Amino acid sequence: MSLLDSRITVSTPAHPDDGIQELHQAHLKRQKRQRFQVLSVQLAILLLFFALWETAGRLKWIDVLLFSYPSKVFAQIGKDIASGELWGHLGITVDETVAGFVLGTLLGTLIAVLIWWSPFLSKVLDPYMVVFNSMPKVALGPIFIVMFGAGFLSITVTTLSITVIVTTLVVYNSFCEVDANLIKVVRVFGGTKAQVFRKAILPASFPTIISTLKVNVGMAWVGVIVGEFLVAKMGLGYLIIYGFQVFNFTLVLSSLLIIAVVATAMYQLVVYVERKLLVHRR
Repeated sequence: MSLLDSRITVSTPAHPDDGIQELHQAHLKRQKRQRFQVLSVQLAILLLFFALWETAGRLKWIDVLLFSYPSKVFAQIGKDIASGELWGHLGITVDETVAGFVLGTLLGTLIAVLIWWSPFLSKVLDPYMVVFNSMPKVALGPIFIVMFGAGFLSITVTTLSITVIVTTLVVYNSFCEVDANLIKVVRVFGGTKAQVFRKAILPASFPTIISTLKVNVGMAWVGVIVGEFLVAKMGLGYLIIYGFQVFNFTLVLSSLLIIAVVATAMYQLVVYVERKLLVHRR
């Protein structure tokens, strides 16, 4: 071996996947750190709000009769839980909300598919959907009560009157805004209308459908509470109306707080499902 050969060192280049893996791990750490920071700020704002509310109530900066304060509200919730009275009201409201949420999303999406499938039907129904969407749903509540009776069914239908039309309009607009080039590709290969929908329209509209689920969580709660205001003898909406009638505003605020907590839990469940579905699609 020559002197020149002895000076030659052979270096093995690092595998490119190792660098990509390191970048990915660093990205995940940044995301995790950012989520922690966001959650910390959110909790700080919430705690500050309750602290200011408690202070304002105890120092009489606000009218305690109307606004109460957190310690009294939590004591009311604790008393209702201990007596078992809360669970019946919470259970019926959650059942009505879930029914309105699921049925509203499914029916709204189905109607959107039908009017996308038939342009003629879309033109016929378009003015009616606009008019129905503009109607105050509180005004329709008494009609539903007369039609379906004072109970679970009429409250669910009131909820559907809110969730269905919103879902239909949003999802249908998403179908119409799908890139025309995607549709052309499927048709060039001889795809039928059903295949165009399955291969191009539905996958492209998937994020919009998921976003509609998030919107419908809030819409479903609005519909149920409105229905319970009108007719219910059980439920969180009934507790709110009852609290106003007997001037127990602590009961009103405790019911509103419970609604906020459960609605947030439902929203987070939808977010969890969204993550799982998006991972599965990838």
